[in-house]
Amino acid sequence: MKNLLRPTLVLFAAMTLITGIAYPVIVTAIGQAVFPRQANGSILERDGKPVGSELIGQQFDAPGYFWGRLSATTPNPYNAQNSGGSNLGPTNPALADEVKGRILALHAADPTNTAPIPVDLVTSSGSGLDPDISPAAAAYQASRVAKARGLTLDQVYRAIEQNTSGRQFLVLGEPRVNVLRLNLALDRIQRVH
Repeated sequence: MKNLLRPTLVLFAAMTLITGIAYPVIVTAIGQAVFPRQANGSILERDGKPVGSELIGQQFDAPGYFWGRLSATTPNPYNAQNSGGSNLGPTNPALADEVKGRILALHAADPTNTAPIPVDLVTSSGSGLDPDISPAAAAYQASRVAKARGLTLDQVYRAIEQNTSGRQFLVLGEPRVNVLRLNLALDRIQRVH
């Protein structure tokens, strides 16, 4: 037993130094040197003050703002500490009730909009934190936002187009619109009070 104690303690100390100190320091230094903005949370600012990360969705429910995907985190929406999907299957009545509730909210916010509602406006993402919506989801909300802000539809569509990101490396993923970035761009045109 004594013969095993010394090598075990040496190995424990070495692995603690390597994996608990050296590795995190090296990875943090590389992240700060190569990707400083991302390593620090991709924080967006308005008037020099941080308003959120472009990597985590935020709750927007005023008519003059674009709304993001539903958040599956509880008890607070977009709570990164509780990240995870709802795990509700397509036949689960709770999922159907959630979708119906969001459809009613979208119709109540813009009763004249008869366009089909994009699926990403009525379902949550796998993480419950998705900061992006599809260009179709942004287009669906454009008339409500334009009316609430007193802007023309062309101004709102231009803002959507300017804040749409294409596929990563031209092949990965789908085009997407970052909701926070889009709402900040619209605030630069005309801030909602």
